[in-house]
Formats: sequence, C-alpha cells, structure tokens
Amino acid sequence: MKFLRNNALYFAWMVAIVAMAGSLYFSEVRHFVPCIYCWYQRILMYPLVILLAIASYRQDIGIRIYVLPMTVLGFVIGVIHYLTQKGVIVTSACGGGVPCNVSYINWLGFITIPFLSLTAFLLITLLLISAKRT
Repeated sequence: MKFLRNNALYFAWMVAIVAMAGSLYFSEVRHFVPCIYCWYQRILMYPLVILLAIASYRQDIGIRIYVLPMTVLGFVIGVIHYLTQKGVIVTSACGGGVPCNVSYINWLGFITIPFLSLTAFLLITLLLISAKRT
C-alpha cells in the first residue's frame, strides 16, 4: 500500500496514457465515430496526460486541486453516458450525429467504451486522493 501511495501520481499518469491511447485506437484504428459524450470525456482526459506527466516528474501533489475537478466531472459524464447506453437514462443530448446509446464494444455483457472511460476517471481520482506527500 505504501508503494502505491508513494507512486500514485505516476500510476495516475499511466492510467491517463492508457485511456488516451485506447480512445485514439478506437477512433483512428477501428474507425468508431465518437458521440458527444465521448468528446466531453476526451476533452477532460487528454490534458491529464500532460498535467500528470509534469506532476509525477516533479512529485507535485498540489496538482490535485487542478486535476480532481476534471476527473470527477469525467467520471460523472462517463456514468451518464454508460447509463444512457444501457437504456437506463433517455436523453436528447445525442440527437444529431452519432447516437450515444450505440455500443461499439460489449465485452462480458457490460464492458463498453463509456465503462472503460468512467473506470479510468475513477482510478485516477482514487489514486490522486491516496497520493502521499513526499
């Protein structure tokens, strides 16, 4: 546990890198067109790669004040997107273009792209909260 707390910034950065790489893979390699919720999640995730890289290099735990609002908001959008995709929430936010309820992937019956996104935002949030000051 001590190892995790001491390296939480680094692990949060790694999660952000994997999330961004996955997002780019789905859109650029698999040619899945992102919906509006996907774009909002990208807007919140992509800067985290740079911010967390700098913070982990400098061991700057003060980054939490800037990053946590982004990760919490990304998590909330991810949950809304996931519930929309599963039919729990009906919204008109995705009226034009790509519908938000389309499941490009559905691994094990519940792992979809929004699920991956909300998991990444949740992991980054928990890692930042648990990070220890050095």
